[in-house]
Amino acid sequence: MNLPKPIKFEVERYVGGLSQFKKIENPIKLSANESALGASPKAIKTFEKEKNKVFKYPEDDSNSLREVLSNEFKIDSKRIICGSGSDQIFDLTCRLFLNPGDEVIVTEFGFIMYKIYASLSKAKVLLAKEKNFKASVEEIIKKVSKKTKIVFVANPNNPTGTYLSKNEMLDLRKKLRSDILLVVDDAYFEFMNSDNFSSGLDLFKDSANVLVTRTFSKIYGLAGLRLGWGYASKEIIESMYKIKPPFNVNRSALAAGIEAIKDREWTNRAIDHNTLWAKKIFSALKECNIKTNEPGANFFLMNFNEAKINSDEAFEKLAANKLIVRKMTQYNISNSLRLTIGNKEANESLIKSMRSILK
Repeated sequence: MNLPKPIKFEVERYVGGLSQFKKIENPIKLSANESALGASPKAIKTFEKEKNKVFKYPEDDSNSLREVLSNEFKIDSKRIICGSGSDQIFDLTCRLFLNPGDEVIVTEFGFIMYKIYASLSKAKVLLAKEKNFKASVEEIIKKVSKKTKIVFVANPNNPTGTYLSKNEMLDLRKKLRSDILLVVDDAYFEFMNSDNFSSGLDLFKDSANVLVTRTFSKIYGLAGLRLGWGYASKEIIESMYKIKPPFNVNRSALAAGIEAIKDREWTNRAIDHNTLWAKKIFSALKECNIKTNEPGANFFLMNFNEAKINSDEAFEKLAANKLIVRKMTQYNISNSLRLTIGNKEANESLIKSMRSILK
């Protein structure tokens, strides 16, 4: 008997950070780069109010949220598209621009979903080598060919925590052909406080050949609601609206997202918390002979080449202390783990455990 057969794609399934490991009771999850403080209380209150309206469809164009984003970031609401996480914006981008045989460039240790969505459009994905786990403008340009359609760059990058400076980003856009779309993933920009860093939106809001994406999953603590947005030229955004699913952002996500943006006090509190603990954890990792990125985003890529034990042993020992971090096997980064900055109690437990295990 012949049965329907799905198309086979040569892509590796994305694997999220572990919530559980060997059925540990009440684990401390530091594996998914989630918010340390959680969502704004105002956003949560609004979310709860929406429960009586779940039988109604949400806005199809997310207009209320787009207006808030427009006012907050001084941008054109007609150039904004909202999605079910920024992942959906990446998907729409690949569907919109790629034909079979086209080429997409991603950095060596870039977010795996870029590769997956490009591959689903039957494009060829090229990896631009990184230098010391940092994206390289020179290596990206080396990969450009007549078939190049899209370049994806997360800045700062996950899982490495490194970033390209303002001048490096401007240089990259300048050196790429004008008909190549540069996609800048701003997922972690709020955590950055370096003088030589500028967000993709600040750099390219007036560009016709750059798409900037942002998420509510990190600084705003709304990962469970799946909400993100993109900013590009009117032509690109209008084309995305033609192919996006109807009612792609749910009512609760829209309502909570609006209040999260408005609650600047909570956002600043989250930033201050991250800045404080990033410095403390960085110092503790240095004491333990762990190489890592300078504090920037809300996570660290920890390399154990000079440490007392390897990453697998460290993972097991941390798990024994109920601390769950992220293995880097899927990214092919050897002898390394990724650590998310947590709340005060989680961070104190982490530092105490690391010193006990590695000093």
